[in-house]
Amino acid sequence: MTVLKAIIAACFAAILSVGPTSAFADEVMASRLEAILGQERQALSVVSDSRLSMLTSLPPAQERGVETQTGLVYDRDYLSDLPAADGGSEWQCLAEALYFEARGETVRGMFAVGEVIMNRVDSNSYPDSLCGVINQGTGRQYACQFTYTCDGKPETIAEPRSWERVGKVARMLIDGAPRALTGGATHYHTKAVNPSWAQRFPRTAAIGFHYFYRQPVRTASM
Repeated sequence: MTVLKAIIAACFAAILSVGPTSAFADEVMASRLEAILGQERQALSVVSDSRLSMLTSLPPAQERGVETQTGLVYDRDYLSDLPAADGGSEWQCLAEALYFEARGETVRGMFAVGEVIMNRVDSNSYPDSLCGVINQGTGRQYACQFTYTCDGKPETIAEPRSWERVGKVARMLIDGAPRALTGGATHYHTKAVNPSWAQRFPRTAAIGFHYFYRQPVRTASM
């Protein structure tokens, strides 16, 4: 708004100083506009990519009071009425990730965590398969992308009902369920922690026990 006001003020000053009918007015206005826009470009050039992305990204739809329609019912009773799900290795990997990362979440929270994993598969910055994304960094203690794969604890499925529930969520996501909860998020963390990268990435949603973020897109230098 400050830059816009400056541009408007400069235009009026140029007109008033030389007269509205003067041919010289156009040259004065063009010169002053070029100077002001040059200052704006110089100011933007020192803003970090992550900060610029944060400033230019729309807040999540729910924060703007915009209702979204996904066609999904995020309700445990609805999920319980669906038939049991199964699948191949990709389904197995996603279901396991949801079990260990989000089984205590609401249905909405489970889908939100699943969206992050699906979004990573679609991103050029990550492996192009569900198992590849989920197991990235596995084998190096606490250097993996999803903690349960490298925390040294056995990955035991001890809650059959929770496993059945996350299996259905995984099946729906793989089959093309809308991803309308997290605004394209590629990262998340629980509300109990505050990782350093969370200060640089634009937050897109807060759902259940997690905050969600989108990895900043690097912009061309101005």
